[in-house]
Amino acid sequence: MNSKSTPTLQAQQLRVVLGGAVVLHELSLNFSPGWTAIVGPNGAGKSTLLHALAGLLPVAAGQVLLGGQPLSAWSAGERAQQLAWMSQHNAAGGDAGGELTVREVVHLGRLPHLGLFAAAGERDEAIVDECMRITECSAWQHRRLHELSGGERQRALLARALAVQAPVLLLDEPTTHLDPPHQIALVKLLQSLGRSHTVVSVLHDVSLALQADHLVVMQAGRVQGQGAYDDNALHATLMAVFDQALRIERLGSRFMAVPNL
Repeated sequence: MNSKSTPTLQAQQLRVVLGGAVVLHELSLNFSPGWTAIVGPNGAGKSTLLHALAGLLPVAAGQVLLGGQPLSAWSAGERAQQLAWMSQHNAAGGDAGGELTVREVVHLGRLPHLGLFAAAGERDEAIVDECMRITECSAWQHRRLHELSGGERQRALLARALAVQAPVLLLDEPTTHLDPPHQIALVKLLQSLGRSHTVVSVLHDVSLALQADHLVVMQAGRVQGQGAYDDNALHATLMAVFDQALRIERLGSRFMAVPNL
């Protein structure tokens, strides 16, 4: 199965049970090209939803569709080329291999296209170079992952996800460990990627999430609201799930979350 256009990603009546407890309650969502941020208080099920969308968790009921087809209809290789994944737990460098250099880590993003034994060609090297450039990790590409700060690791692992060149990007807390300048750079990158990709990210920072095209607001394993970043009803839902601890204010053409002190 191949798709030349960016496929949509859908959750249909998704139910996930972990440790005997229902974590996601019959969620139905559609993700189209653009940047969607998933937000909500701790324990809302945000990361669980992202894992389920990536096919990394078994579902008790419902299904995930990629390009209108169940994930199971895609081969492992095809799915790896269509869905790029970045977990918040990767920042410690565990799954990427702490002894690998940054460049070697970013090269892992080309595996879905090359397989385990094919050598990288000029195009692959150019893609790796570009992904390191836009995530600003070229200067230390020959350092090993375990030698990096948390923010540096995060940027290297983001470069790895981008190197897949998948039309769908699933990013769990991509701003973790990043300082404000690199958070802003990442926001601009995700806004740009959203013009041609389906980008779905989990974010704890509501002000950063409000820079996305669309938001999904979760609480206790359920979707409480969804809509465009400038939707007043969505803003009211955001404030409600955070127990009115914040308010949403306009800042130029965008919005930000301000603590209610």
